[in-house]
Amino acid sequence: MNHLPLITKREYLNKVRNKSFIIMTFLSPLIMVALVAVVVYLSQLNNDKERHISVLDETGMLSDIFEDKDQTTYSILTGTSLEIAKELVESKEEFGLLHIQKSDESENVVSNISFYTNDSPSIGMISGLERKIEKKLSDIKLKNDGVDISMIKAAETNITIMQETFSGEKTSKLDGYLKLGFGGAAGYLLFMFIIIYGNMIMRSIIEEKTSRIIEVIISSVKPIQLMLGKIIGTSLAGITQFTIWVVLGSVLMLVMTTIFGISLSELQTPQQEIVNQAMQNPDVANEMQRAVQSFLNLPLINLVVAFLFFFVGGFLLYSSLYAAVGAAVDNETDTQQFMMPIIMPLILAVYVGIFTVIDDPHGTVSTVFSFIPFTSPVVMLMRIPFGVPLWQQILSFVILAGTFVFTVWFAAKIYRVGILMYGKKPSYKELYKWIKY
Repeated sequence: MNHLPLITKREYLNKVRNKSFIIMTFLSPLIMVALVAVVVYLSQLNNDKERHISVLDETGMLSDIFEDKDQTTYSILTGTSLEIAKELVESKEEFGLLHIQKSDESENVVSNISFYTNDSPSIGMISGLERKIEKKLSDIKLKNDGVDISMIKAAETNITIMQETFSGEKTSKLDGYLKLGFGGAAGYLLFMFIIIYGNMIMRSIIEEKTSRIIEVIISSVKPIQLMLGKIIGTSLAGITQFTIWVVLGSVLMLVMTTIFGISLSELQTPQQEIVNQAMQNPDVANEMQRAVQSFLNLPLINLVVAFLFFFVGGFLLYSSLYAAVGAAVDNETDTQQFMMPIIMPLILAVYVGIFTVIDDPHGTVSTVFSFIPFTSPVVMLMRIPFGVPLWQQILSFVILAGTFVFTVWFAAKIYRVGILMYGKKPSYKELYKWIKY
C-alpha cells in the first residue's frame, strides 16, 4: 500500500501546527518590518536635523557655490579672522565652519581648506562639499588657461552602445543588469531555501529517531516512502511559510507607510541624493523608458517556468541528502562532519554564478556548471535570463531529475539502516557498508 500521501499530510500538519512554526511564521515579518520602520524613522530624524554652516572664504572665489538645501543652510562670513569666526560659530552653536584660506593661485587653494566642528560630520556631507569646491576650482583653472567652459560642456558626449542580435532582437547594457538581478535573486532564494528547510528536514528525522517514534512508524511504512513523505511535507510547509511571509510582510509595509506615515523614501542617503538629482535629467528619463522596455524584453514565461522546475528539483535533491544525514546521526552535533560535502557544492554554485556567469554567461565554465546537478539549479537560473537554448535547459533538468532519483535511492539505503542505529557516530566507511546492504 502506498502510504506516501498519508506521510506527507502528517508531516505537513505536524509542521504547520507546531507552536514555534506558527509563532515564527507570523513573528518574523513583524520583526523585519519593525526593523525597517526603526531604521527609516531614525534616518528621518537624522534628515530632519538642521545644519547651519558658516563659510569663511578668504579667496572670494567660492562663496557663490554654497546654496541652501532642505536641512542645510549656509552663511558667508566676510571681513573677519579665523579665530573670531570660530568663536562666533561656536557661540551660536552652529554645526560647523568651512574655512578656505587665502591664496593667489587656485592650485594652492586645494590644500588649504578646513572644516571646524564639535560634532563629527558625515562622510556624505564632506563629500558633497568637496564636489562643490572641486567643480568650481576646475572651472576657474580652465578659465584662467583661456579655455571656454561652455564649449567644453557642449562637447561632452554620452554614448550608449545599442546591442542587437543577428535575428534582430535589440538589447542594451541595462538589459544585462536586469538579467543579472533576476538570476542573482533566484539563485540566492534557492540557496537560502535549501539551507533553512533542509536543516528542518534533518532535525525532524533526528527528533523522531531519538524519541524512538520512528521504530513504530517503520514497522508499517517503507523507509523510502517515509523519507519522501518528510521531504515533500516539509517542502510544502516551507512554501506555506514563505507565502505567508511575503503576503503578511507586504500588508505590514503598506500599513507602515499609510497609518504611521513612515515611508522608505525618507531613507535618504548620499547615493539616493545623487539619484534624485540625476532623475531630473531628461537623459535619465529616457533611460527609465529603456529600463521598462528591457524588462519587457526578458523571457518572462521561460524564466518563471524554469524557476519553478529548477527550484523544486534543486531543493528535492539537497533535501534527500539532508534526510540521509539526519538518519545517520543521533544529534545535531554529529552532523557537522557530513554537512561540508553538502554545503560546498552550493557555495561553489553561488561563486560560479557571481564571478563567471556575470562575465561570460555562455562560456565554458558557466555552461559546464549549469549541467552539473549539484550546481545547475543556481547556475542555470542565473544563465537563463541571458538566453539559454531550450535544449540545454531541458537536458540540464533531465540530469537534475535523474540525479535526484539516484540520490533518493542512495539516501534511502542510508536511511533504512540509519534510522534504527543508536549510540554510535558512523564513519564514511560504515555509510558505504550501509549502502551495500
